[in-house]
Amino acid sequence: MTQGVWDDLIPGLLDDFRLLTWDLAGHGASQACDAGQSAVATADLANEIIALSDLAHTERFHFVGTSIGGAVGQQLLVEHPSRLRSLTLTNTGALIGSPEAWQERARRVRHEGLAAMAAEIVARWFSPAALEHNPALSAGWQVQLGRSDNHSYALFCEMLGKTDFRGRLSKRPAHVTLMGGSADRATPPATLNALAGELGGLPVKIIDRAGHVPSIEQPEVLLKLIRAAASR
Repeated sequence: MTQGVWDDLIPGLLDDFRLLTWDLAGHGASQACDAGQSAVATADLANEIIALSDLAHTERFHFVGTSIGGAVGQQLLVEHPSRLRSLTLTNTGALIGSPEAWQERARRVRHEGLAAMAAEIVARWFSPAALEHNPALSAGWQVQLGRSDNHSYALFCEMLGKTDFRGRLSKRPAHVTLMGGSADRATPPATLNALAGELGGLPVKIIDRAGHVPSIEQPEVLLKLIRAAASR
């Protein structure tokens, strides 16, 4: 997806925070990965966050990440915990899916292209209730996904297939908040609960009737949770 997933939350945060959002390589306004690049790691993406923070002259920051952004947040917790004022992880996991499934998706993206696969991918992002209420939601994000770079997307799939934070996370991270959606098929509540176990049994807030992207489906609910997490 793109920075646009946060658009409905930004007005409710600007009075109290400076905000930085960014697009992954090959998505939205960001340059695609080099055609000769063979791999991306979560450490690479975490280093991008640190670089952005340094450019903003900010030593410590609140981080909010959904899905792959949650994987980046876990990498920050492992490698740069002193830079985090708080960490909010939504719709993610210490392990997301299986290596075989991610490898297969990467193979298909390279062979078929994102435009051809957009309908089946986007269908996993939103709850049935959201799609019924707003049918244009799926169509719009299919167009956006189809514009993304196939090679970059495939590299991120392969990265997620290799990403496993089990046994690597702090057991007492008081500044970490976990949340997800009850109708999330990509990272269901069980995946969030497993991550909570890796973090010493942290509580998990499950947003009712939300799918994989609560910032779009239920921005008001997510905004309240983010503000509460950042004020602790």
